[in-house]
Amino acid sequence: MKSQLSKLEALQVIDSRGNPTVAVRATLTDGAVGSASVPSGASTGQFEAIELRDTKDKAFGGKGVQQAVRNVVTEIAQTLSGADLSDQRAVDKAMLALDGTANKQRLGANAILGTSLAIAHAVAASRKMDLYEHLGGSSALTLPVPLVNVINGGAHANNSLDIQEFMIVPHGAKTFSEAMRMAAEVFKKLGSLLKDDGFETAVGDEGGYAPRLESQEQAFEYLMRAIERAGYQPGQQISLALDVASSELVKESAQGFTYKFEKSGDPKSYSAADLVELYATWATKYPIVSIEDGVSENDWDGWKTLTKHLGAKMQLVGDDLFVTNTERLRRGIEEQAANSILIKLNQIGTLTETLDAIAMASEAGFTSVISHRSGETGDTTIADLAVATNAGQIKTGSMCRGERVEKYNRLLWIEAKLGSRARYTSPF
Repeated sequence: MKSQLSKLEALQVIDSRGNPTVAVRATLTDGAVGSASVPSGASTGQFEAIELRDTKDKAFGGKGVQQAVRNVVTEIAQTLSGADLSDQRAVDKAMLALDGTANKQRLGANAILGTSLAIAHAVAASRKMDLYEHLGGSSALTLPVPLVNVINGGAHANNSLDIQEFMIVPHGAKTFSEAMRMAAEVFKKLGSLLKDDGFETAVGDEGGYAPRLESQEQAFEYLMRAIERAGYQPGQQISLALDVASSELVKESAQGFTYKFEKSGDPKSYSAADLVELYATWATKYPIVSIEDGVSENDWDGWKTLTKHLGAKMQLVGDDLFVTNTERLRRGIEEQAANSILIKLNQIGTLTETLDAIAMASEAGFTSVISHRSGETGDTTIADLAVATNAGQIKTGSMCRGERVEKYNRLLWIEAKLGSRARYTSPF
């Protein structure tokens, strides 16, 4: 039986940074309803699909999305009228053809993605299934290990830390719910330690603390102390992960790529080889299992150097490097640049293209880390996506801020529904 569209609605709503974003609601002819809202990044890769913003309008400082909203309820709705929406790939392909650009700049990746996800949710509801079941079937059983961002820096916080995210990874837990407890306990201990030492415990965009520490190394030391104070063994039960977001640190010139940690006042200029040496040094002192965007999105030689020297020891995640794009991922696989991909739905702009990137990574032996954005909503699609694809890892912020915790709570509900079938295994 075909799933056909009765009504497609869209609205400009507000994300967690106070900026407009697109929300879409699809109603099928059988009455089933699905909705989705689209996140937005602060630290974005230059190769990402394009959000359509009302740049000529003074409202919201030119960040409005009313044109994207109109595109949903006019052109996209008309194109999908009468189509069989149960074929997600055909739905997404029709929108891509309608847009007609390589980066979705005409209709807007925000308009296309909102529609893509709303329809997936509606069809799942029509089938009386959760989204993870609809997408993954009976094999969707793996709850992801969370990479929990507990100290924010870089573009996500107004402090002195250049590294964008310091994360704890409770891979030694037996269940996802236990991992949540472990992460929450460490997060609370970290806050107490920072407060006792006179540091601010206000949080950044993704819910992690944003103290004005003296160095990156001081952040590592606080994390180690917090893990131990919470009663856990660093490296055995809880390890560390970093998002360097080095595209924010890079200086490109005719002579090549150099990197500077300017927020912390480090006067040194680093080459990619210098960064590899720095990361290797940190890894001997601290249990680091994953580094995201260790070098810039354009520094392919640097990525190959990084992977050659550290790829056998830890997960090296391409975010800005790959932008959830199979063409860029294919190059990374061929050139042995990175061994993991960060998956962000709005970087590529449709559900099926996202699923294709995850499948390509898996076939190549790369891991996939399902991820939120710094500008989020209460939408929990990525939680279902992580389970549907058995990705095994998720990155969705800290143990506070509702738009972050909503994803964790959704995973707790999925774990409860799966019961004894639920799996939680460490990829490290």
